[in-house]
This record gives sequence, C-alpha cells and structure tokens, in this order.
Amino acid sequence: MSNKRKINSTAACISFMMEGCEMKKVRSNSRMYNRFFLLDPDMRFLRWEPSKKDSEKAKLEIKSIREVRVGKKTPVLRSNGLSDQFPEECAFSIIYGENYESLDLVASTADIVNTWVMGLRYLVSYGKHTPDVLGANQTSLRTLWISSLFEIADLDKEGQIPEKGYLTIDGFTRYLLSSDCHVFDPHHKTVCQDMTKPLTHYYINSAHSACQMEDHYWGTADISGYIHALKMGCRSIELVVWDGPDNEPLIYLSLSVVSHVSFRSVINVIDKYAFETSDYPLIICLVVHCSVKQQRLMAQCLKEVLGDKLYNFPPCPKELYMPSPEQLKGKILIKGKKLSPEHSDSEGDVTDEDEGMEIARRLGNDGEEHLGEAGHRKLRLCKELSDLVNLCQSVKFRDFETSRSCQKYWQVSSFNEVAASRFSNEYPEEFVRYNKRFLSRVYPSSMRIDASNMNPQDFWKCGCQIVAMNFQTPGLMMDLNTGWFRQNGNCGYVLRPAIMREEVSYFSANAKDSLPGVSAQLLYIKIISGQNLPKPKGSGAKGDVVEPYVYVEIHGIPADCAEHRTKTVTQNGDNPIFDESFEFHINLPELAILRFVVLDDDFIGDEFIAQYTIPFECLQTGFRHVPLQSLTGERGGGKAQKKGLYVRKGKKVREYTSTKTTGIKAIDEVFRTATPSLREATDLRENVQ
Repeated sequence: MSNKRKINSTAACISFMMEGCEMKKVRSNSRMYNRFFLLDPDMRFLRWEPSKKDSEKAKLEIKSIREVRVGKKTPVLRSNGLSDQFPEECAFSIIYGENYESLDLVASTADIVNTWVMGLRYLVSYGKHTPDVLGANQTSLRTLWISSLFEIADLDKEGQIPEKGYLTIDGFTRYLLSSDCHVFDPHHKTVCQDMTKPLTHYYINSAHSACQMEDHYWGTADISGYIHALKMGCRSIELVVWDGPDNEPLIYLSLSVVSHVSFRSVINVIDKYAFETSDYPLIICLVVHCSVKQQRLMAQCLKEVLGDKLYNFPPCPKELYMPSPEQLKGKILIKGKKLSPEHSDSEGDVTDEDEGMEIARRLGNDGEEHLGEAGHRKLRLCKELSDLVNLCQSVKFRDFETSRSCQKYWQVSSFNEVAASRFSNEYPEEFVRYNKRFLSRVYPSSMRIDASNMNPQDFWKCGCQIVAMNFQTPGLMMDLNTGWFRQNGNCGYVLRPAIMREEVSYFSANAKDSLPGVSAQLLYIKIISGQNLPKPKGSGAKGDVVEPYVYVEIHGIPADCAEHRTKTVTQNGDNPIFDESFEFHINLPELAILRFVVLDDDFIGDEFIAQYTIPFECLQTGFRHVPLQSLTGERGGGKAQKKGLYVRKGKKVREYTSTKTTGIKAIDEVFRTATPSLREATDLRENVQ
C-alpha cells in the first residue's frame, strides 16, 4: 500500500477493498497462489481472480462470514514448512459457513491486512445497513447504523421507543460486570461432578500446619488458621500433637517461640466449622508425639466433641475400593497409625512415619518414640486412639511392587515432596498406577522453613490426591490450589481426569505431547481491557500512575505449560486497553489451570497488582469479565467503584533466602541443620542495623 494513502476510516477501507489488491491464497495442501481480491460494488460478495473456477464460484458471500482472524490462527497457516515463509502480521483468515471453513490469505504488508480486516469486520457487523458507505464519513456511518437499529426496535413505527425494557450505557456497564458475564461458569459453582466414585478418584483440598500464621521457626500459632482453611473448603487437616502441661495435649509449632494451641480447642473448632462450606468428608491427619496417657485424653476428646460425626466403621476386607464422598457425607475420618487387629493389649508399638520423624527432629522432641530392632523409629500407641483409625490407616511406603501385592485399599502412605518428586520423575507411570488404587498424601519438605509452598501441579499430574499446602502463605502455588478447588461448588473434592482413574488407561505424568484417547483443545483468549487497577502495595507518591501489563499463564502437564504477556499500557490504571489475542494448545484440558496476572511495569520491587486463577473446564466463552483478586484471594481489581479499588493483602511473611533440596540426603541434612543459625544471625543483623 502506498505511503501516500492513509486508511483512517471505515469508508476508506471499503473503498480500498472495492479497488482490490493482490494477495496470496493459501490452500490446505500448503501451496500458495497469487490472486486478485476485490469487493463487489454492492458489498455483498468478496471475489478473487484469476481462478480455474468460474466467476460465480470464485466468490464468498459477506453474510456467510463468521469471523475474521489476524495472524496465523488456523491449522493451514500454522502447518509445517509454511509458517516460516511470511510474518505473523501479514496473515489473516476469513472463517465462513456452517462448518466454519477458512479462507487463508497472506498480504504483502501489515497495513493491507489491517485494511481488509477492518473493512470485513465492519461489513459483517453492519454492512447491510450502510448503502451509502462510500460517500459517508465515520460519523454518518455510525448515524446510519444507529438509525437502522432504531427502525428494527421501533415495532409500531411511531418514531419513538419507550425506555422501559432497554438498557442505558450505565445499565449495560453494570450488566457486563455482573455475575451473568463472569468468566467462571455458574454451573461449576455448585456440586456438578459425580460424587459416587471411590475416594481415591478425587483430588482433596488439603492444609499443612493450618494453625501456623507465618514460618516454621518464628511463626505464631493461631486457631483462626483452622477456621480460615475450613471456610476455604479444606477437607484434610493436619494435627501434630505433643504432651502439654496439666494433662492437656498441645499443638506446638516453633523452636524459638513458645507457640501452641490446645488440642481440645482445635477439635472444638473442627466440630463447629467442619461442614460449614462442604458436606463431604473431612480427614484429620494425626501425627502423634505424646505419651500414652495423653493419647487417651486425645481419644476421649475426639469422641466427646465430634460424637456421631466420627466414622467408626471398620473397613470391609471383601471390598476393593474406598467408599465414595457421597457415602461419607457429614463424616470425619481419622488418618493415623493403627495397632494390628491381633493386638489385644491396651497399648503397643507402631512404626512412625517419615513425616513424624522429621517434625520430631525439627522440634527436638521425640516423645515416647524409640528405635526398634530393625532400626526403625517406634511409637507407643494406645488402643483407644488406634480404634478411631479406620479408613485412613497410615503405613510406610516401601516400593511400588510391595504396595501392589500387600497394601490394603484403606491404607494411606505419606510422601515427603522430595521423595514424591523423585517418583514423579523416575517412575511416572508406576506412580499414576499406584494412585488409582490408594490414597497418597504429599507434604512439604522440612527444608521449607519459611512455610513456602510446593507446586501442587507437580503431584496432581501423578494422581496424588492429598497435596498439603500452607494456606497462610500467599503466592502462585496457593493461587493454583485455591483456583483449582473453586470448581465443583468449592466442596473440596475434584474428580480426577478419567485417564488417571480408568484401570486400562495409560498415562505418564511427564507427557510432553498429545495423549492417546484425550481430545486436545485450542484456547483463544483476547485481553481487551482492564478497569480501576490499583497501585502495587508499597508504591510511593500519590501522583504515581500504574503502567499495567498482563501475563496469561497455563499450568498443567508439561506439554501444556505456557505463558504470554501483553504490551505495557503507559500511565493508565483506570481503563487500560490491551486488545491482544493469544492461543494455547491444551493436551489435557481436565488438569489445566488458567491464571491471569496483572503487573506494574513502572514499579521497582513487588510489581504485583492482582490475579485470577480458574480451571480450564470452568471457562465460559464469549465476552467475559475477570474479577481480579489479591494474593490472599481477596476481591481486588476489575470491579468498578466510584472511589476506585485497592487490593488488600494479608500479613506479610518475613522474607528469607531459602535453600533448595538437592535430593542427596547427606547434603540436605547439612544445610537443614545450619539453616536455623543462619536465620537467627540474619535477624540479629537486621535488628542491629
């Protein structure tokens, strides 16, 4: 297109299209042909020549056009060997007909593409109402369009329309921001999945050290943490219990600060809030480090406070799978160690789990634990507490072959995240197969002294049902967990993908390509605009204006993980226009999560503004509104208010440089023992400064 000719109106676009220009027509066999394209004078058909077809076939009716896409957005334009022959901005596609066929074109310049796209989109929307388009300016075109719509609405031909029943601009704006236009499908706001499958077929929302308010060494304990977790739909809670004074079992958290809550107070909270958000079963994971005497007090407390809510039925040996969430509605399951059925004494020895040993080492207290003959750490357990453990009996994991031949369906193994990561990487198929039959719980490494979170997707992709998260620590990982469990009515249970449940299916956790038997999907997203974006926390001068940009992320199996970012909109936090489109190829839609993150390009430090995380299966198509939230899940940007918006964050966690596990036990142990001293030295130095 000549530089002398500027296309700056719809009328100019239509005029240019009528004159026509040469473009390349791309066939499905990846061959390209030069054709001359032009718009008919009556603006009803798009024609091209020369062509072997007769003139009546080498045309496309404008009213049959469904969509005009810019860039390489169809399989033909993305095909191997062709995509690299021309730039993205010089390609566009016309989608037409009942079967959504595509006419794929390549122009010599991006300006020509923009002209055709603008003109075609205008004709598709308003073409039949603009007979005098060539002689009209932009204002008169809009007037013609409004006039034609008015005539359609004026059924009585009186030249006026009553206001009742029609939206004003303000009303339409409120509608766009209403729940009707929410990106989250309302169908998933209630329990909509089959809840009659075995418990092992579901992901379970799980909390680790719920009463912790900060990190493992310096944080305080607060009973409100349990209330918060239960209200968020948590269905598995960990209780680490120690001997306390005055025959009162306690839950301790910290080495350097005497921080604890009483066991009874926690059980009272669980009794009150266990089924406030969800009716489906709650699992209490007991890690016991107290004496037999105080264990009996624990058992008595559980029975007195929880009463009929406790699940007290022994497992049936004839069954092959656990009961379903539907069968266990309103019940509380106790996960813990259990004496053998043959044991008739009032107490006995059981082998402690790795998690219990790690906690005991960290807090320097072994309770009534000792080493057995084989070198395994033993725990003295009373029969009263053992009898409360039925469907979730804790057993130590040996290997996959032993589990296949010996493990019972009601037995549960816990995995340190380092061990679980190793199984995920080295034995991905075996780990998925194991989780088809048994419940597995993954808990954070003891190296996470800052209470940071592991990536739950690393273990969900292996089928691990219970991935214990530090609910008190905001950030990406907690966003993924919160966003994932929004589905299915936030009941705390999400049915795993069929490929992870069916006995005959094959699935590898590290799949990096399409999956047999699973229909992949293409996700097209256009980020149009934002509204009332607040400044990042800690931004300074009142005159500072945010310069927002958006990251769009997909989290899932390795083959699906991807991200794109928009351009930065300068000096505009009120109504930034992004107007950018992205495309994602999703191989396992049932496990994919979409996350929007809004950041400030102008702020030095924590540039985070807001985020929203949603399961792929919960997305609604069409023009949708994304209600942005803060890191702690509070409602934030994206909601119009007269006084603007402010993102609220929870209490800021102390920031320390954390050490990463290597997987080599000797090295990890050295760093683990050195870390508390380094942390204390860091705090002392900061206090002196």
